[in-house]
Amino acid sequence: MSPTFGTCYDPSGARYGIPTYPWRLAPDGLATRRQLRAQGLRPGGQDIAAQVMRANSRRGGVQVAYLYSVAGAKAVRPMTSRKWGALGLAMLARRTCPACRQDAGYCIPTSLGMCVTCAYPEEQRDA
Repeated sequence: MSPTFGTCYDPSGARYGIPTYPWRLAPDGLATRRQLRAQGLRPGGQDIAAQVMRANSRRGGVQVAYLYSVAGAKAVRPMTSRKWGALGLAMLARRTCPACRQDAGYCIPTSLGMCVTCAYPEEQRDA
C-alpha cells in the first residue's frame, strides 16, 4: 500500500471529519455533482456524505471531490420557457461585439474584449 493511499483512506472519518476514500474507490451509492447531473439528478440540499481525495504531484497538494448520496438526490428541475429565453439573451450578449455591435457568431474572447475583426483590423485587410 502506498503512503498516498494511506492518507486518502479514512472510511470512518476520524482524520478529516467525513469519510474519505482514494480516487476511484468510493463505495456504490455515492456520486459527485457531475455524476449526479449525468444521471439527471441534483444533490437537493443534502449534506456531503463523503469525499474522494487524490494527491496532485504537480502542485504538491491534494484534490478533493465531495460525494453525495444517490438515494437522497432529487430530479433536476426542468428548464422553463423563461429560463430558455434568459439563457438565449445571455448567449447573445456574449456573442455581440461592443465595438461594432455585430453578432460575431462565437463567444467574444474576454482576453480581447471585442471580436477578432475589430481587435486585429490590419490583419483582416491583408487577408
